[in-house]
Formats: sequence, structure tokens, C-alpha cells
Amino acid sequence: MTHQFDVAPPYTAVALHGVSPQPSHDEAARFDFLANLNKYLSGTLGPGNKLAYDTRVLPGFVAENGREPRDRFEIRHAMNRDPHHRFWSALKRNSMEMRQQNGRAMVLRQLDELNARARQYNEGRDTLELDPSVAVPRYQSAIDIHCMPGSYHGEELPGDVSAGANYDCGIFATTAGGLGALSDGGGQALVKWAQTERPGWQPQRILDIGCTVGHNIVPLALAFPDCEVIAIDTAAPSLRYAHARAQSLGATNIRFVQANAENLSRWADESFDWVQTTMFLHETSGTALPRIIREGYRVLKPGGLMLHLEQPQYSDAMPLYEQFIRDWDAFNNNEPFWSAMHALDLKTIMQDAGFAADDLFVTGVRAVVDTDIFPSAGEEKEEDHGRAAVWHAYGAWKGGKPA
Repeated sequence: MTHQFDVAPPYTAVALHGVSPQPSHDEAARFDFLANLNKYLSGTLGPGNKLAYDTRVLPGFVAENGREPRDRFEIRHAMNRDPHHRFWSALKRNSMEMRQQNGRAMVLRQLDELNARARQYNEGRDTLELDPSVAVPRYQSAIDIHCMPGSYHGEELPGDVSAGANYDCGIFATTAGGLGALSDGGGQALVKWAQTERPGWQPQRILDIGCTVGHNIVPLALAFPDCEVIAIDTAAPSLRYAHARAQSLGATNIRFVQANAENLSRWADESFDWVQTTMFLHETSGTALPRIIREGYRVLKPGGLMLHLEQPQYSDAMPLYEQFIRDWDAFNNNEPFWSAMHALDLKTIMQDAGFAADDLFVTGVRAVVDTDIFPSAGEEKEEDHGRAAVWHAYGAWKGGKPA
């Protein structure tokens, strides 16, 4: 039977795995409230920002300055004085803080049990490689990304999984279910894209950079069971959780490795068929990002695929207002590199790494969502966190796409 939801699906629609935090009645109710608050902020209150800009902020700016805004930053400073935008922005920031605190309380309440369950999947297996000598880079450690206490690498106890568990349990609320019951709509989208773009392709080795809890790489590992998948991150707590999560879901062909993608020297030149990131590049610094691309190019085989799922880069073709509203996370959601990263010319960076201009492509990828949860998922053409997320994929086939 297909169930219709007029609001975000209930938190009980989350698909549980071997290390899922178990919500109490009140914790699930809080996540349900936050999911629907996010839908309301996006779908109902969000358009009011453009109305405020068109009817109050832009005319006021022109009257004061004798010209229109030159860039997204001038729009931000002007919009930050508008009461509707201030109200919307405060609600949006508080929704993220509440999401993090609810998830954190839920995880800490059962942390001993979660750690014990994770150890059952992690101990004695050679598919989890942690290296204490790998330092968390400053661009990850200097701020609690997404307002998450301790960011991806914080530990409450030595060897715990709290950071990964908190990240995982709250994605459903943040996206209002738009990434599916396992929050793996991005990974499902990658599988669908690859099978459509290159039917019959069976990559032998995949490198996933910045894997966090592995929700985007598990679908690829399951779709290509004979493939060796390497998933790397610098955050040990997230990796412990990611490995246990993947093992419990049957994705036993993923090796989770603590490593910094700026230096992939442990892997030989031309040793991977596919190198990828999913919503990761915007969390790296302007210095680190080109190094990561260069290293990815080095370890990619001729004819191999590099693919980065991100939001669209800012360009002269993107209206300044759209750049401004997309920039919100950079200044309000502890995403300090978001603005600068989306203003970079990724094509030039990829060419500087070694790709030829003809190797490059940009395409759109929509999250694959369980239609039993969202029967109408996929109807929208634009990003809508109430339904299914849409990304731009910045990719290249090294030396050209194989026939």
C-alpha cells in the first residue's frame, strides 16, 4: 500500500540498521517537528525573502546608493536589516541547533550501547583502518560544522561513535526525508547515473573522499559487489560508525580508512577506476581543495571517472539574489568555506590537475527517494528539501570517456 503524507514523513519511517540510535517517543516527536519546520521554512516562509528583496530591500538599496548591488555580499548586508529575512534566518539557524541538540541527547542517552554494537561489527575486521597520526585539518577542527557539537571528529569517550551517530540520526529531519529512509538518496542517485551513463560498466576500485558515515558510498558498494571500495575521512569517530553501519547493511566490500585526501601517497598512480566526493568539497579550504583534486587525478586510471556532487557554482549567469540565498549556510550554518568554494572555477582547477578541457562535463543528479515515503518525489525540477535534493555533478573522464 502506498501511503500519502501531507507533511514530512514521520521519523518512524527511518530505516534502522545495526547501529542506529533508537529514539524515544519524545525524541522522534522533536525530529518530526523539526522536519516539518524545515519544510515550512523552505516552502512557505522562504519565498518571502525574494518578495522582501524585490519590494523593500532592492528599492531601498537603489535609493540609498544610486545603483543596484554589485555582488551577493552587498545583498546580504542589506537583507540582514530586513525583518522578514531576520525572522526566517533566526528560525532556520535555530532549527539546525535544535536538530543537533536533539540528536546529541538521543545519542548520549544510549552511547554505551551504541559503542558496544559498533564494536561487534568493527573488532577483528581488516576493513577498518584507523591511524592516530592522521591529524584533523584545521579547516575541519576550527569550527563545529553544521552546528554539530564536536563536529565530525569529537569524542565523548575514547573510541566512541557519537559524532557519526548524531550526524546520521538527524539527516532525516534536516532534509524532511528528502534523501530517503536511509538518507542515502545521494548514493542511490550515483548508482542510477552510472548505470544510465555507462551501461554494463563494472568498476574494480572506487575511492570515496570525505565519506563521513558512509551513507552515500554504501549504495555503490551494494550495486557493484565485486568492486573494492575505499572510503576515507580524517574523523575516526565517523569512520567507526560508518564501518559498523556498512557492515550491518551488508556492504562488506568497503574498506574505511583514516586518511587525508590532500596526500594519497599510500595509493599508487592510476589505481582507481572512480574517484568521487558527495557534498564534501564545500567543507574544504581553498588551499586544500586543489590538492585533493590533484591527488585524485594522480590515482585515477586512464579512462577513469572523477565525479563531485555539489550545489551549482556561482557564475555570471546565476542571479546575484540566488547567489546570496545559497550563501546563507556560509554565514549562518557554520559552513565557512561554502561561499568561497562555490565561487571557484572548478573546471579550471580540474584542468590544472591534469584533465583536458574535453574530459570535463557538468550534469544534474537528483536524489533517489523511496516513493512509499514520498509518492510525488521527483516531480519538482528545482532543489526542495521537502522532497528530493538535486545536485550538480562536476565530472571528468580521464583521457576521455571510454567507448
